[in-house]
Amino acid sequence: MSEITPELVRHLGVLARIQLNDDEVSRLTGQLDAIVDNIAKVSEVATSDIAATSHPIPLTNVFRPDVVGQTLTHEQVLQNAPDAADGRFRVTAILGEEQ
Repeated sequence: MSEITPELVRHLGVLARIQLNDDEVSRLTGQLDAIVDNIAKVSEVATSDIAATSHPIPLTNVFRPDVVGQTLTHEQVLQNAPDAADGRFRVTAILGEEQ
């Protein structure tokens, strides 16, 4: 017996604030009933002796040593900047100020 009735679909439409016509209610009744049936089938298969998994393949993080490499000097960093002031990049204000 179907768990999803046209009245239930209309009620769900009201809760979701979706206006449904009779054709939509009829179509959605069948679709939602099929979804509920498929979920019930999956629930029958699931057993307590199967461990829950979040991913089918075990994942591990791969880390590399954090070694300081060759870095740019302050002058090298700022040499191609469109504008610099006091040893910093200079940019136009973007938050709440006139341009």
